[in-house]
Amino acid sequence: MLLGKLGMHEFAYGISSVNPHFGDVHNPWDPTRIPGGSSGGSAVAVVAGEAYGTLGSDTGGSIRIPASLCGCVGIKPTYGRVSLSGAVPLSWSLDHPGPLSRTVRDASVLTAAIAGHDDDDPVSSDRPVPDLLGGIDAGPRGLRVGVPREWVWEECDAAIAAMVRTAIETLALAGADVREVSWPRAAAYARAASDVLSIEARAYHDGTYPGRESEYGPLIAARLRAARDTSADRYAEGLRLLREARSGVADADLVGVDVLAMPAVPWRAWTIAEAKEIGRPSEWTRNTRIFDLTGQPAISVPCGFDPDGIPVGLQLAGRMWDEAAVLRAARAFELVRGPFPLPDRGGKRQQQERLGDRLA
Repeated sequence: MLLGKLGMHEFAYGISSVNPHFGDVHNPWDPTRIPGGSSGGSAVAVVAGEAYGTLGSDTGGSIRIPASLCGCVGIKPTYGRVSLSGAVPLSWSLDHPGPLSRTVRDASVLTAAIAGHDDDDPVSSDRPVPDLLGGIDAGPRGLRVGVPREWVWEECDAAIAAMVRTAIETLALAGADVREVSWPRAAAYARAASDVLSIEARAYHDGTYPGRESEYGPLIAARLRAARDTSADRYAEGLRLLREARSGVADADLVGVDVLAMPAVPWRAWTIAEAKEIGRPSEWTRNTRIFDLTGQPAISVPCGFDPDGIPVGLQLAGRMWDEAAVLRAARAFELVRGPFPLPDRGGKRQQQERLGDRLA
């Protein structure tokens, strides 16, 4: 049953939720800035108190990016865990539906409710859905957290990097086993995810683009136009890496740890005006799109605020089909962090300062 519709990026093909057809979605902490996308309205509705939980889709980070920039929880389950039936495709190989909510426990309940096999979706898995709430409050003691040395920190805003590293350190101080790990395939996975997305998005729109290009918004038209630069060789290599990763190769990068930890979004939120600039360079999905390619579950949980007053998300990712470990790790941080504030017109800065005191 449809309870309500929320604003999003056109065809889910972008990270800003700037939409020329239905209106732009605004960040609840600063209406001049983007909420992230593509599921921007889903995150805003949760943070604004309009819904306890919402649904989004994640092809390159479209659940975790708005969760990060708006200050809520967003999880991308394992590829095939949740049915895609009824969803308009962006990329058949990368699309993941999932929930957004204010707390990790709520995200667990919602994930369990929507997970499971669906005869109308041939890629949905018939694996049993585990108990996602059992053990979720075990806390950080005994949790093994890997912090990648490669890729993650190379193109990250210094303030965001510092905030996320502080969050990881609080887990260590509370009893988690935190260690640096190698992530040698990260760069290859990130490139492959971009190639697969661009070709499959262009293929889905083949019947209407470029023939009806004038009906598309300028941002999406530009992205579909640029997809012509991706070769068949790169697409084939991307699919090869995808299949290899999902066969267990990507899980091998987690040997000795339960989850990987890193920033969800490495850049500060654009203004809405900046987001409308065609061709503006970005690496917003640098850390998120990797897990769309590997299919591994990943979550964003808020860990603080950047200098502009916009929330920062800690991303935690686990092995294929192990949403329980990802949710447990996110809940462990949530217990250490304490309640995360919601936007308050009269006391936003004061609330942020209290959170900073708890993490200091």
